[in-house]
Amino acid sequence: MSSRREARERVMQGLYAYEQGGGSAEHIIEHIIRPGLEDDPATLRFCESLFLRAVDGEEEANEIIRHYAENWEFSRIALIDRLLLRMAICEMLSFPDIPPKVSINESIEIAKKYSTENSGKFINGILDAVLLVLYEEGRLRKSGRGLVGMDSLEKRSVAPDAPPVK
Repeated sequence: MSSRREARERVMQGLYAYEQGGGSAEHIIEHIIRPGLEDDPATLRFCESLFLRAVDGEEEANEIIRHYAENWEFSRIALIDRLLLRMAICEMLSFPDIPPKVSINESIEIAKKYSTENSGKFINGILDAVLLVLYEEGRLRKSGRGLVGMDSLEKRSVAPDAPPVK
């Protein structure tokens, strides 16, 4: 596997299988995440970590998605879009070395490949709003490369009536 995008695609496929088939996270890791990555330990660690954190953070991420997609019935949001939103929110909250804009852009590009024609715009809108509120609430714990682009957030502000991320 040559890129983090491919790793994220693999994680999305694992989350899709997990969502559709039930099964255990260990089973998904063994049969979807791990095959072919034995010779790439860094990518395997990233894939496993992102998958497990997205599974563990499902409830919190879904609450955030519901909140910011208030004009959308949650169950009618395309499953791939929900999974990509969950992955990006997980990266924002749990991966200090990944810049939030990278998480957003990767989700948009994967959505263009695997989801609906308008998914990229939908995902961008939701994640931009989430990012600003997470930043203002001090919930983004970024360091190193993860700080790239964070200075642009300081210049933006959330509307005073914007609800907090739960």
